[in-house]
Amino acid sequence: MDPTDLAYAGAAEQARLISDGVVSARELVSVTLEQIAALNPQLNAYRVVFADRSLAEADAVDRRGTPNESGPLRGVPVAIKDDADVAGEATPWGTDAYGAPKSVDSDVVARLRAAGAIIIGKTHVPEMTLWPWTASKTWGVTRNPWAADRTPGGSSGGSAVAVSTGMCGMALGSDGGGSIRYPAALTGLFGLKPQRDRVPLGPDHLGAWNGLIVYGPLARTVRDAAVFLDATAADAPVGGFCVALDAPFERLRIAVSFEAPPGSLGRLTEERRVALEQTAELLRSLGHDVFEQEVEYGFKAMANVSARYLKGLQHDLTTMARPDHLERNTRRLGALGRLIPQRSLTAARQTERAIAQRMNRIFERADVVLTPMAGGPPPLIADVVGHGLIRSLYQSKVAAWAAPWNAIGQPAASVPVGLDRLGLPLAVQLCGRPSDEVTLLRVASQLEEARPWAQHRPPDARVGNNARAATHYRDAHE
Repeated sequence: MDPTDLAYAGAAEQARLISDGVVSARELVSVTLEQIAALNPQLNAYRVVFADRSLAEADAVDRRGTPNESGPLRGVPVAIKDDADVAGEATPWGTDAYGAPKSVDSDVVARLRAAGAIIIGKTHVPEMTLWPWTASKTWGVTRNPWAADRTPGGSSGGSAVAVSTGMCGMALGSDGGGSIRYPAALTGLFGLKPQRDRVPLGPDHLGAWNGLIVYGPLARTVRDAAVFLDATAADAPVGGFCVALDAPFERLRIAVSFEAPPGSLGRLTEERRVALEQTAELLRSLGHDVFEQEVEYGFKAMANVSARYLKGLQHDLTTMARPDHLERNTRRLGALGRLIPQRSLTAARQTERAIAQRMNRIFERADVVLTPMAGGPPPLIADVVGHGLIRSLYQSKVAAWAAPWNAIGQPAASVPVGLDRLGLPLAVQLCGRPSDEVTLLRVASQLEEARPWAQHRPPDARVGNNARAATHYRDAHE
């Protein structure tokens, strides 16, 4: 098999090839390491790569298994976002303020290993996973492989770049306001934010950001994401998510909502509005009942997210070994969190139910909601990295349609829908009822079958003159 095709095959297909004896785990890991060696110096997706360890684990997979044995991710190289723990490694969380190496894997990492995955490395995040771009003073700038002078988004930007360039079969991301879905949208991937508590956050991140954060996959295909859930999720449907994905066609009611949540400052470019309209028409042609109806977010949804985010950051900063090493914007946000009284956080958690009831009125008529994902193209790195707090907060409104679904904990997914006139990825968001990832997976799979996206690969990423100006991260006003 062509090595490049193998690198880009995606987790489900890679596991099948190993299980069928077409390739060995060592061959797959070796190809992946070659891909990392070729592209990571330019794109800066990985903080650390476990090359020798991965090859040793691959050899162990090849020794102990006969074809069709072991877990659904047998021998697949999986990257871990650097806010989850890998035993024996530090978890820098995008900063220089971190402490000692961790003694145990995060629960989700342990489940991935139990499913046969080979943990190949840890991917970059912005400091404390705060921003919808991926850059830090300590670890540098991560670049979008579709255009190296643009960001891949954040905070799971390193994971998104690794998957989109074949530097792993799948990657773990986390999402507290769009941090899986937005990078997926900017790099041409399928990104799923599961239902809150579907994938374990223990032992260190239970209740992270006061219930906003979940773990989930960045994947080349919908089936890859289903395999991830089968490997990691609690309360899977009978037979698992992959089996549910193959259920017979069912006509669904799909509501299309264009408006951004009040107070979000979200703006939708004409090209992305057209992409949303064309996706709605495609779903209609596939036999679904598609109609326009706006989600009733209300004015409290975004404020609810902001309060929980800032208080969550305030807590996270208390866990840092060397808080004096944090960047200035991070320290300033932490100070804002301290200004929010505990009663405001309590009120935010108490109003979650009312916000959910309001937003979920749309499901009285619809089975799925279709919304924009990213309002515009991937921002230029120079426009978002290294600026002061006010400008950074303003630039953070780019994924406005994502955050309310974190407030209420319900599943949502970013789905690729083509390329824009600049050759950059386009995406839409599918949003579901509580605990209904299955319907989102099935609709996304229909879109994928009608207009496949996994064969689209980024051009060779080369850092040009425009990108060089933003190579070095500067801490604003420091």
